[in-house]
Amino acid sequence: MANELEGKRIAFMMANEGVEQVELTEPWKAVEQAGGRPELIAPKSGRVQAFNHLDKADTFGVDRTTGEVRVEEYDGLMLPGGVANPDQLRMDDKAVAFARGFFDARKPVAVICHGPWTIVEADVVRGRTLTSWPSLKTDIRNAGGEWVDEEVCRDGNLVTSRKPDDLPAFCRAMVELFSQAKSTAAA
Repeated sequence: MANELEGKRIAFMMANEGVEQVELTEPWKAVEQAGGRPELIAPKSGRVQAFNHLDKADTFGVDRTTGEVRVEEYDGLMLPGGVANPDQLRMDDKAVAFARGFFDARKPVAVICHGPWTIVEADVVRGRTLTSWPSLKTDIRNAGGEWVDEEVCRDGNLVTSRKPDDLPAFCRAMVELFSQAKSTAAA
């Protein structure tokens, strides 16, 4: 993963509380190792409280808020999971609009575990095939998507995975997807 993402800005969007730590840190590390520039985006400034399943873990500084960002500034979007994280994020209109904007602009999006709740809310899963934590299967189908039980699923500009155990494959697929996108982000 040398420099496939050299100079590309990748938005990591999450709620201020409830993100599954490993689903933030492992993809973040993969983007950095590939030469990309990850930025943590959240509804409020300050810090994000991560969790290891249901136990509080580390906190991470927010780079920018959902009210401060524009899709044109980024080359890709990563949505980590955790049960509380996307449930809160989908209630933030600016976060939902930001996620929808990546699909409208045909920019790459990577989503893991419970993260698809945000793109279900953004109404962008219709006609797409994706995977997630199994409990989202009905939500995805009700939103017009096809749910599959696979380690990694790629549908056009969208890469999805089910759970933390899938992270090695997910990170490889995410970096590959982001590397194929033409860099359009403003510095």
